[in-house]
Amino acid sequence: MHQPTTYEVNGNAIREERMQAGMSRSELADAAGISHRYVCHLENGTRRHMSPKPYIALRTALKATDARLRPAPPDPPHERE
Repeated sequence: MHQPTTYEVNGNAIREERMQAGMSRSELADAAGISHRYVCHLENGTRRHMSPKPYIALRTALKATDARLRPAPPDPPHERE
């Protein structure tokens, strides 16, 4: 299976999952092996793409699914009548 070069993530979903898990940003950063600053950038939308390794570590630390952490695909355009 081909792994994407980067994963687009939803910063609001990351924040919500972290808070539901009762984790601080520092605790999440430590658990995922990324920096506190990187977590901040993801949550506030400054960064929206992650490389596969840190993305998988973040998803694992949050015990979250791809469907939860990644933005929903855009709706297909409606056909013109």
